Amino acid sequence: MGKGPLFWTAFAVVLAIALAYPLFADGYDVGNNIYFLNWTFMALGLSIIWGYGGSLSFGQTAFFGVAGYSYGILTINFGTAYGLGVVAVLMAIAIAALFAAILGYFLFFGRISGIFLGIVTLSVTLALERFMAQTAGPQWTVGSARLNGFNGMSGMPPLTLPWFGGDIVLYPDIGLYYLVLGLLVIIYLGLRILVNSKFGNVLVAVRENPERAEMLGYDIRKYQLGGFVIGAALAGLSGALYTSWGQYITPSSMGITSAALPIIWVAVGGRSDITATLIGTLIVLSGFQALTIYGSQYALVVMGLLLVCTVLLAPKGLVANAGILLGSLFNRKNGSA
Repeated sequence: MGKGPLFWTAFAVVLAIALAYPLFADGYDVGNNIYFLNWTFMALGLSIIWGYGGSLSFGQTAFFGVAGYSYGILTINFGTAYGLGVVAVLMAIAIAALFAAILGYFLFFGRISGIFLGIVTLSVTLALERFMAQTAGPQWTVGSARLNGFNGMSGMPPLTLPWFGGDIVLYPDIGLYYLVLGLLVIIYLGLRILVNSKFGNVLVAVRENPERAEMLGYDIRKYQLGGFVIGAALAGLSGALYTSWGQYITPSSMGITSAALPIIWVAVGGRSDITATLIGTLIVLSGFQALTIYGSQYALVVMGLLLVCTVLLAPKGLVANAGILLGSLFNRKNGSA
């Protein structure tokens, strides 16, 4: 999805609306939309791993949690002034990527694939969640940061950006909104370049037929590992931004429910297209929050039914199928004209 002047015109219009939105919205709505935008990085990362690479992974929330706790530990101990907050975000992403590189090495170079890769990544995620949930005692501290077990870590300072004349403190308001929106635009455009490069083409070839790709001379394990690490780094960015947004992180963010939700977002949008993934994630997140507010007991049931319907009726994704339909109608109209 996303070719030609019509798409880029729509892209520019949507971006202009997003840029102008905080000027007309109240602080609560702006902060709430930061929450939505934070999760899109994780979804885009899963699209690279699963949609383009063909490796179903339940590990995104594990990388999210690793980065979130890393950011919390670093900022509680060293603060966020003088650019240390930015350094903490980058280090948190690097730690999550390193964790993914170690895990992915054993997975892909051990020739683990298919459903077994999903089982292993889910097991690692749940083991990490259980471990963090039992760190309630006073002995579970890293410097000045207490892990606090199931209650989670809190009290980390807000993110700051170094600037001339003093740091800019990014509370969950307009400043943080524009930072997250800017990162989303940059990463979205960067991923479009990546998936259309040689790396992206080989990754798709591995997804479609790994044996044939390997016979053509590509070391498919390196490409799979590269996609896995890139996706994990994006999940780590979500974790660091989420922790700076709410100034807390809990083990429940790595639980089985949290691990399943990104699968639903990406499947409903269209896992093989980052544009469909981005649109679908924002739509499903908005619907899920509305269901949580007005009927919390049904929210997860509806999400599960939505996933089942998508798999049975629109395996390419609801948003992706809608894009294909609109594209064919537009082309048919131009052809008849």
